[in-house]
Amino acid sequence: MLLKYFYDTALAQASWLVGCQKSGEALVIDPARDIEPYLEAARANGLRIAAATETHIHADFVSGARELAARAGARLFLSDCGPADWKYRFLDRHDCTLVREGDVIRVGKIRLDVLHTPGHTPESISLLLTDEGGGANAPMGIFTGDFVFVGNIGRPDLLETAAGEVGSAETSARQLFHSVSRFRALPEHVQVWPAHGAGSACGKGLGAVPSSTVGYEKLFNPALRFNDEQAFVDYILAEQPETPHYFGVMKRVNRAGPALLAELPPAKPLDPRELPPIAIRELVIDTCPSVEFASGHVMGTINVPLKSLVQWAGFFVNYDRPVYLILTPDQAGPTLKALRAIGIDNVPGLFDAAAVTKTALRTESYDVQPPTAVQSAIASGEVLLVDVRAASEWNEGHIAGAEHWFLGDLIRNASRLDRGKTIVAQCRSGARSAIAASILQRAGLDVINLEGGILGWQKAGLPVVQPVTGAACSVG
Repeated sequence: MLLKYFYDTALAQASWLVGCQKSGEALVIDPARDIEPYLEAARANGLRIAAATETHIHADFVSGARELAARAGARLFLSDCGPADWKYRFLDRHDCTLVREGDVIRVGKIRLDVLHTPGHTPESISLLLTDEGGGANAPMGIFTGDFVFVGNIGRPDLLETAAGEVGSAETSARQLFHSVSRFRALPEHVQVWPAHGAGSACGKGLGAVPSSTVGYEKLFNPALRFNDEQAFVDYILAEQPETPHYFGVMKRVNRAGPALLAELPPAKPLDPRELPPIAIRELVIDTCPSVEFASGHVMGTINVPLKSLVQWAGFFVNYDRPVYLILTPDQAGPTLKALRAIGIDNVPGLFDAAAVTKTALRTESYDVQPPTAVQSAIASGEVLLVDVRAASEWNEGHIAGAEHWFLGDLIRNASRLDRGKTIVAQCRSGARSAIAASILQRAGLDVINLEGGILGWQKAGLPVVQPVTGAACSVG
């Protein structure tokens, strides 16, 4: 048996290739949209990708299952569990087999037993692997998808927070409790192979190592220690990370079947002279460093530095509208691939950053001020301090007089801010608030970025409000 691990650091997303060397066949579990790494690995090991499967309909990235079916001829094994609203809708376009609890998927001498493990999503399945080709008659490991992670478990609130199914979070949490009970009954030697690592928004407190064992997770995973259902529900629903806006889009895209990459129109290089009118109508993202953007940029553009683009683009982009990018030509290919991984397919045009700089279009700028320069204005209420960190960070302590508006929601909420005051944007260190400053300025607000963020504020010896237990701290 061959077991190969693939990991996308931008999305903290893991996928797996399992190969039977006796039959020369392989199966990919939870494939990403870019399937080239799987094809290359299969070729290098003399295997043919005969099948692909998913543990659930993903909300955080575009599945590559259809790509593998179309390009490699892979047979798809997909969950038939859960309610009708969350069943796959592209089954007639490929060779698909629906699976439920108790079914077995075979690839050569590899046996995968299907377990229905609802809670993160109603259709969620886990796959228990036995290497019969190696003579085993007991499972080696389990592919848990977003059900059990190293260090925690999948969040049960996404159908409510992302897909809008009001009231589903608690129901899903109770399903998750019973799924966890089944997991704890597995042999302790069974290895755990999840679909995400640290940094994913599909759970809280995820570990950074790629695998674990049932026994280890029973000892140290806090979500597996609850015997009382209500205590578990209270724990798992508390302090989940903010839900990216694109998660609801991804669930629907992956349910319907994403477009094949070969079907997507190309992103064309555009003349910089077209930029000003486009920036008025559509979202244009300048990917340059924030220091450069602050000193001069095209009016109407927002700034998301390239290293942060995938992390934040899904919060900002309206998937029903086109988005344009300012970047260097060598960055175009990798950037488009990264955006398409989260379903941002409508990118009709690219602007060469160097060509834009040579024009006289970078006419707008914003100030970056140290804490001591704005402290008195914040204290007097002359300016409005806007803290754009996550709610969990805000609750750990914030600057007196600040309002909390999470960065991911800011592009939709900028019109709600006081337009009669200069806005001072603040985060932890100044990076996220630089993105916020560009969004606020695009909305027509006068803005300053707080240099160094709350860390710089504290370094300057200025006070921070400590949290009050149970207080409602956030307005955004």
